[in-house]
Amino acid sequence: MKECITPYLTFYGRAKEAAVFYADLFGMKNLGIQTYGESEFPTPEGAEDYVIHCHLKRGNFQLMLADSTEPAPEVPRRGLSLLIDCESEEEIRRLYDALLDEGRRIMELQDTFWGAKYAKVEDRFGFTWDLNYSEDPDQAFE
Repeated sequence: MKECITPYLTFYGRAKEAAVFYADLFGMKNLGIQTYGESEFPTPEGAEDYVIHCHLKRGNFQLMLADSTEPAPEVPRRGLSLLIDCESEEEIRRLYDALLDEGRRIMELQDTFWGAKYAKVEDRFGFTWDLNYSEDPDQAFE
């Protein structure tokens, strides 16, 4: 097994918007985006412009995105969050503020008992991000 887990995020008609948002926010390169209409995959009517696959990458940090042609679930997804171990206070603040734009604060950005700054935010697409920053490399999540 390779030493990387790549989150594959599912959207419901907003994957193109999310790809632009995440690529800009995290400084990622879009390695490719394809719609259902551009693929040879059977496409339900009205889903021609939905994203069937998108790959974003920055170093070892990767995200993959796609739109589902199924209706969005009535109950929001829970039980998974994506952790970003930030390199500076400026970075954690920038990410926190950007993810809060049209998002929801779950845990305020704050100093923690383990010696780090930490926050939890649900972004505008419904994904939960844990943000961590510690000056002490032994406190980082590596």
